[in-house]
Amino acid sequence: MSDLDQLADVIAQRVRERLGGSPTVHTHATPPLRETECVDAPSSETCAGCGMCAARRPWSVRAIEAEGACRVGAGVDIGKVDVELARLIDHTLLKADATADDLRKLCEEARKYCFASVCVNSSNVARARAFLQGSGVMVCAVVGFPLGAMAPQAKAFEAREAVRQGANEIDMVINIGALKSRDYALVEEDIRKVVHAARPARVKVILETGSLSQEEKIIGITLAKISGAAFVKTSTGFGPGGATAEDIALMRRLVGSEMGVKASGGVRTHEDAEKMRRAGASRIGASASVAIVQKDAKAAPNKGY
Repeated sequence: MSDLDQLADVIAQRVRERLGGSPTVHTHATPPLRETECVDAPSSETCAGCGMCAARRPWSVRAIEAEGACRVGAGVDIGKVDVELARLIDHTLLKADATADDLRKLCEEARKYCFASVCVNSSNVARARAFLQGSGVMVCAVVGFPLGAMAPQAKAFEAREAVRQGANEIDMVINIGALKSRDYALVEEDIRKVVHAARPARVKVILETGSLSQEEKIIGITLAKISGAAFVKTSTGFGPGGATAEDIALMRRLVGSEMGVKASGGVRTHEDAEKMRRAGASRIGASASVAIVQKDAKAAPNKGY
């Protein structure tokens, strides 16, 4: 009997029982399900649920994976979590004094809530990749962060190394000084070199919108688009200002459906994140990700993102 047959048999049995039918007599070697002690409950409590949790039925998880699922959620009460929003979040840890324990916690949270990625400094890519192995959660590395004032070749090298270490996406900071000096050839070269070096990883271009005029934002977004970037992104979280709904709407209007738009910087509550999504954001960078998906109304402290 295949894993898929076993899974179908169990599901059919449970449906019949819940509809009031007679329990099925099992003719296969697999024993019938029974109430078991829940992995997340104290030893004195028993789970009165369906018995279908991933931890208790690993063969079911394997069958689901065989059918094409890249993630199987467990241990989260989906009634209390905004699952759809979680899939848009880059769970972020970019402070300079982040420890290995901080990184492990970040990755454990990303696994638990099925965030899109963890976003880390390039030196932490390999460790994050190891912590996330088998989870389906991507690793995103920042490049030229947070100033963007490095030479294009330096950013390209950092991007290439990050991808070699396991990064799936690269968030690069634009050369803000070059943009404000109207040296558009340098800005374009800067982005294009990183895009080429990062392949096959996708590149998000951080504009640091709080430092730019409206005209500079429009030109920066356009240069990112013609240079082959996959996303435009608002802020580093270390500069002046952060993401605004107005800037997200502007980005979406200019890039259309061809590119992603990432809101980052000051997104700390569920309300903040929803506002960005409604304005057109397809990805959200935040360090307060857990509070956001748990719909916690209290603003989280700013951790530099």
